[in-house]
Amino acid sequence: MTDLPHIPNLNSLVELGRRDGVDIRPTLLRVMTDLYVQTPTHTPEEERHFTELALRLIELVDPATRAVVADRIAGYPTAPAAVRQRLLRDQIVLGPPADDVRPTAGNTPSGGGAAAELSELFFAATAEERRLILLNLPYAPLLPTQAIPAAAAREATARLETAALGHDTQAFVRELERSLRVSHRQARRIVEDASGEPIVVAAVALGMPEPVLQRILLCLNPAVSRSVQRVYDLAVLQEEIEPEAALRLLAIWQTSNRPEPAAKAPAPVAARAPAAAPVPRRAEVRERAVPPARPVIKWEEHAKARRTDNA
Repeated sequence: MTDLPHIPNLNSLVELGRRDGVDIRPTLLRVMTDLYVQTPTHTPEEERHFTELALRLIELVDPATRAVVADRIAGYPTAPAAVRQRLLRDQIVLGPPADDVRPTAGNTPSGGGAAAELSELFFAATAEERRLILLNLPYAPLLPTQAIPAAAAREATARLETAALGHDTQAFVRELERSLRVSHRQARRIVEDASGEPIVVAAVALGMPEPVLQRILLCLNPAVSRSVQRVYDLAVLQEEIEPEAALRLLAIWQTSNRPEPAAKAPAPVAARAPAAAPVPRRAEVRERAVPPARPVIKWEEHAKARRTDNA
């Protein structure tokens, strides 16, 4: 078996890494991966050789090294699927929802605990970690949910945009809950997320046009809209995410539906609810009194800045 170009005597180095007191396997795997991704295309023989050696070394190195290699591979579009799938096991260590159940808001299947854990993993991740998860989801052993019918997706998109432009967060949450078939709690969490990736996932699952998502991002969540650069980065992420990845994460959210928190149940003191209700209603009326014009972003200047940073 021949070695990859520019990486001489790889097999002898692997053998050396097994000797007592000398463990170069983490360094070898990182260097081999760095050299592999520097070349945009590879011959079938080079790909086979890299795959075989990478899979051997991945089993012998520490989790931190595997995480570094996973990050390198995530940005390389033609990385071998077998290597992606193996590295993804460290990012997503849980199996698919049991029996491919498509739950509704009131139904938590037997696989709900695993899906809830995986959902928590995604929401607890940083922006870059979320991107890594989303780019690798098409290679994960997870069943996607059924695609949303095109006509229903268009209608949901129109209602979501109307709610966002009117700053009607409650209506937006209800529409997400209905169209994505997730719990009210999950829909609210998607909307209120300070980083914005969950909204992008919902947009990809709905086949939402890019300009519509951009307007929603600007109008819906102040934590996201205060940074135009962040909105631009999320628009780029929308282009990178495959529909298959969005549908797989949506299946996780559907399966991880939980009962509403105890506070949602009828309060012991019935008089509290009517007393508190008028305050948010008046605030919502003030928010919707003057619907904002559809915002416009000068995307070109942000694209130019991004290209300069990546140069």
